[in-house]
Amino acid sequence: MRKSLAAYSLLFLMFCLACSSKKTPSSTHYSPLTQIDTANVQGLQVAWTYHTGDADTINHSQIQCNPLFVDGTLYSTSPRLVLFALDAATGAAKWTFNPQDSNQNKSRKDFALNNNRGVTYWRGGDDRRIFYSAGPWLYAIDANTGKMIPSFGKEGKIDLHDGLGRDVHDLYVVATSPGIIYKDLLIMGTRVSEGSDAAPGYLRAYDTRTGELKWTFHTIPWPGEFGYDTWEDPIAWKNIGGANAWSGFSLDEKRGILFAPIGSASFDFYGGKRKGQGLFSDCLLALDAATGKRIWHFQQIHHDTWDKDLPTPPALVTVMHNGQMVDAVAQPTKTGFVFLLDRETGVSLFPIEEKPVPTNTELAGEKLWPTQPFPALPKPFVRQTFNDSDVNDLLPDSSIAEIKARLKGYHTGNMFNPQSKEGTVILPGLDGAAEWGGPAFDPATGLLYVNANEMPWIITITDVPGTANLPPSVVPHTFLEAGRQLYLQNCISCHGPDRKGGGNYPSLLGAAKKYNEQQFVDLITNGRRMMPAFKQLSGEDRSALAAFILDIRSQQQKAFTVSAAPVDSFRNLPYTITGYNKFLSREGYPAIKPPWGTLNAINLNTGEIEWKIPLGEYPEFAEKGIITGTENYGGPVVTAGGLVFIAATRDGKIRAFHKRTGKLLWQADLPAAGFATPTVYSAGGRQFIVIACGGGKLGTHSADTYVAFALKE
Repeated sequence: MRKSLAAYSLLFLMFCLACSSKKTPSSTHYSPLTQIDTANVQGLQVAWTYHTGDADTINHSQIQCNPLFVDGTLYSTSPRLVLFALDAATGAAKWTFNPQDSNQNKSRKDFALNNNRGVTYWRGGDDRRIFYSAGPWLYAIDANTGKMIPSFGKEGKIDLHDGLGRDVHDLYVVATSPGIIYKDLLIMGTRVSEGSDAAPGYLRAYDTRTGELKWTFHTIPWPGEFGYDTWEDPIAWKNIGGANAWSGFSLDEKRGILFAPIGSASFDFYGGKRKGQGLFSDCLLALDAATGKRIWHFQQIHHDTWDKDLPTPPALVTVMHNGQMVDAVAQPTKTGFVFLLDRETGVSLFPIEEKPVPTNTELAGEKLWPTQPFPALPKPFVRQTFNDSDVNDLLPDSSIAEIKARLKGYHTGNMFNPQSKEGTVILPGLDGAAEWGGPAFDPATGLLYVNANEMPWIITITDVPGTANLPPSVVPHTFLEAGRQLYLQNCISCHGPDRKGGGNYPSLLGAAKKYNEQQFVDLITNGRRMMPAFKQLSGEDRSALAAFILDIRSQQQKAFTVSAAPVDSFRNLPYTITGYNKFLSREGYPAIKPPWGTLNAINLNTGEIEWKIPLGEYPEFAEKGIITGTENYGGPVVTAGGLVFIAATRDGKIRAFHKRTGKLLWQADLPAAGFATPTVYSAGGRQFIVIACGGGKLGTHSADTYVAFALKE
């Protein structure tokens, strides 16, 4: 575990000689390739492009996939989740697999179009397989032919609803991040709803050949399991959802330790129905990969009511600590901390203090945890509070005054302020600090590279209307009345009270121009990308919602029958939020001073920030010599050639920085913003950098393109 410096130097040399350029389970985003370096990076040019042909520009489709390189082939997915294989040297297509064309899906209407961030490869002798998810299905695909493997699961696929301990087939269960392979096991996490209707986020391992379920880890412990007593409600395990590993995994193959970053329990912003510390929500879990047994855990937020779930797998690193080389895990967080923990024990390499935080909530039934963990080092890589002195000074004086006036009405100044009906400033924002792109780690320098967002958000709590126990004069009698009430119960938290959307959620005004009634009903039944499915609603409920949102006047006065089903006292929460709202000026800029997006180099040997630069540009400010940074999604890759490659920004560029100084050495325009992590590999004697250019987020246009860069032959 702890090695001398000389021993580490030998191990590092062996690592560089043996390591291939394909993705590794250590989640370090490191490439030992050196053909492209600080001296010649300016010579990069487009080597090939590949168009998937299925961008959905009306619905702002995206490509978030980090392509997988194996033995000269690149595997990735399209905006509509078509899986494909390319010749990695030329970009020529080898095969494609469209899950919506498979025999099992031709007559189904339960296919949800979610984002996909990667695929998984397994080899057993001559058997080579790609595993990936589309909608609720986990597919096994022959890596040579692109055909489904019928001996896996049920004719080549598994329903991710199965095996979660209770019937969740009417709930939203998909997987946006790839699983991970340990020997002949495929270990999977899931994405579930973040509302009170969330399915449990249990971790599951499947036999790679047959699809047989081999083990399950209950992230919300059952009676008799470790952590069960951290929930005050003795039947929380029957009701609580979430606590899911939506962002993927890391794996120490030699030790057989799986590292799973766990999300928050649902509902995200009110914990009155899930009182207690709440293991294993918001934990980094270390499990025996072969059996799923807990080895250790570290909870980075207790009783989370801020949506601060762990957004990325940790990087498995080796650092110099107290004169010895120590194998550790580096876990970046949405709060702007990096927790550096011993890989075998979970003990922090730097001191962590449990500091008191505000608990004076106005929400009935809420019981906040009195302390939260603060590491002494590494130092935070983003700002964590927002006060008058932080207001955006690039704005006109009138806008600055308007923001300060609004700020006075919000709860601010502490990132653990309770949620409120007046509005609470969330900084770092709901998308981080760190986000799903993940960090990169350079074993030669001990530097961890983390790109970050510095966008304040506002969360405002409101009472939830309901039909239970209401007097007859208030119970909805028409489709219009029912649709309005169902919107307030189910949709307001994402799309806001005025249906104008906010954050990453679109406006519903003018939805009738995009959907007819049946298309809309299909959408809310199946979900799409960030929107969960609402299968728990009755057919009449869905029609009433359609009548209200699409303004179908011929339907609005139809008589509505309130469901006779018993009221679920657990899932009918007393509060919801009025939307995911970024704190913006009236000009549309962040209310906080720049930088709004950064790239950070953190020295894990010392805990200090080695360098920090704005990442991305707004052209109108760049023309004045002001580099503000932008919100960014997708991570960096660091190479032995001395470079950090990253796209991620809304300005539609990919960049290369000097890994020791942060100096910009090269940049290129992309056909659309590259909200994904690049892949670096060698094929045909050339080193390539490939990035998915899907756009779609942050108001950018959608595209269908993968672009590969290389030096001229």
